Amino acid sequence: MGIHSRSTTVHPGTVSVLARTAFAACLVGVSLSAAERINHAGRILGPPPVVATPVLFNTAQADAIVAAMQIMPRTSSWNEDISKRPLHADSVAIMARIRGDLVAINANRNRLRVFAEMNYVLVPDGQALVNQRFTTYPDDSDFNGGTAPIATWPIPTTMPVETWPSGRPAGETLEQWQRDSANAGGDRHAIVVQPGAGRLFESWQAKLTGNTPAWEASNGAIFPLTSNTLRPAGWTSGDAAGLPMFPALIRFDECERGVIEHALRIVVNKSRKAYIYPATHYASSLTDASYPAMGQRVRLKSSFVVSAGWSKQSKAVATALKKYGALVADNGGFFSVSACPDNRFPAGCFNDVQTIDIDQFEVVTTTGAAEGPRAANEPTVDAGADQAVLLASGALIGGTVTGAAAGSTITSTWSLYDAATAPGTATFADPTALATSVTFSNAGAYTLLLAVDDGVHTTAYDAVVVTVQASAGSNPAPTLSALSPTSATAGGGNLTLTLTGANFLATSTITWSGQPALMPSTVTASTLTVLVPASYLTSAGTPTVSVVNPAPGGGTSAALTFTIAAPSPVTPPVTPPVTPPVATAGVGRGKCGIGFGTAGIFLALLTWRFRR
Repeated sequence: MGIHSRSTTVHPGTVSVLARTAFAACLVGVSLSAAERINHAGRILGPPPVVATPVLFNTAQADAIVAAMQIMPRTSSWNEDISKRPLHADSVAIMARIRGDLVAINANRNRLRVFAEMNYVLVPDGQALVNQRFTTYPDDSDFNGGTAPIATWPIPTTMPVETWPSGRPAGETLEQWQRDSANAGGDRHAIVVQPGAGRLFESWQAKLTGNTPAWEASNGAIFPLTSNTLRPAGWTSGDAAGLPMFPALIRFDECERGVIEHALRIVVNKSRKAYIYPATHYASSLTDASYPAMGQRVRLKSSFVVSAGWSKQSKAVATALKKYGALVADNGGFFSVSACPDNRFPAGCFNDVQTIDIDQFEVVTTTGAAEGPRAANEPTVDAGADQAVLLASGALIGGTVTGAAAGSTITSTWSLYDAATAPGTATFADPTALATSVTFSNAGAYTLLLAVDDGVHTTAYDAVVVTVQASAGSNPAPTLSALSPTSATAGGGNLTLTLTGANFLATSTITWSGQPALMPSTVTASTLTVLVPASYLTSAGTPTVSVVNPAPGGGTSAALTFTIAAPSPVTPPVTPPVTPPVATAGVGRGKCGIGFGTAGIFLALLTWRFRR
């Protein structure tokens, strides 16, 4: 079904429109779901994941865990939709510099690259702590209760190191790569994720040695997964920009869904001696404004056409680069983004997206710490309580919006969640209204998603589950007690009529004597509104109005009379007759005779003027 949107102006206080079915309480024995966990992209996450033992990234178990996580807050820069952000004033110059620097190295480096790089391991909250020495940047490192330069981190024996396994020679064991037995070197990033505690541990140049402690790395950073807290200003992290890496990775599970729901990290050849939110560190001595700062955000141009024939993995990457973009995170020899080195990715699945030229990207203006999604007055939404209804009666649904700034414009949209697996179709009377009615094609459980957007913050979501029963009981008969207004003038155009009563249903219709039945615009159990077309109001009369509820049960309410009055006759304006003026000379200063009519008054005044 089509999804539409409508704008509403928020007035001071709470916007609250609650709709309930008149008979849901009569239905028993139906188990309704609890409130849903919904992420920033409107995807229902299910119960919070539980990690009992370490889980490697390239497993179905890891897929299920990360798919159920809200990775970084809804308001995080990583989760920010920047598709409508304005261009940076220096966009053309910055992108030309990025492309030029790489083409100067090799003419073939003018395109985006996807590198299989960072991996991760998921660990329980109680994972045993292991000593790890930070050798190069201990002053920029987090020790988790340890004493510099020795940190105590929850490192399992299966912690993978960057590029393993798909980027390593066949037959090489994980432990051999942890120890770098072949002296391959490289960045050797390592990532440990604690979903329960909401913490992220990332290090650079991690290596298992024969020393005490056995694990060492150049530096290590701990990030909260549940807040927007940054590194201290000037501090680096596993990435040069001081940014986390895990939220930016292209993962197998999301590519399988066909949707990447976050920004990517991107590498440029040369950056500027500057960083912008959310970066905290620079890695350059260059100061020319044409070089990108760390944290600079690039976006794939909306005009770029993603071919229908591309692989789903390449489509997902390109679409994410249009919606979320990528943050400059490091310096290197390519214009590259990072994917997990997951051996389940089909060979060549990113070849399509690697045909995109750098000139198809642009730089956008970024939002600061208290701007965009992180600004004050973020709206929240409640889609109402779960319901059980009859197939013949449909459901009355309603949402509540709170927290929005007074005067802000709110757009609300109802939709059927995961329509491909729903038991049937759902038809909304007005999918853009907070309160509306919905009918269903089949019995079963339907999840209805309500999205609310104010154009500034992350879209707010909530869901309601409506369990539709095929034949439990019957519909009530409606009662109609009042109309408002009760009359109109013939020829006056369309009219919005409000009907008040009881036992109204989402499937109720309104009869108007001598005319086709009307569908309501909005429905609650006690109020209907309907748009009466001008064609019903062309001539004087007293049509009757009723409400009809469908079978099973149902019925027609008593009728009320609506009066269509004939328009009042139009009386042309009357022009008073003009009487010829008669002027009489007066005696003495300022006296004159007064004639009748406008001309007489004018002549008398003129006479008086001359006599002065």
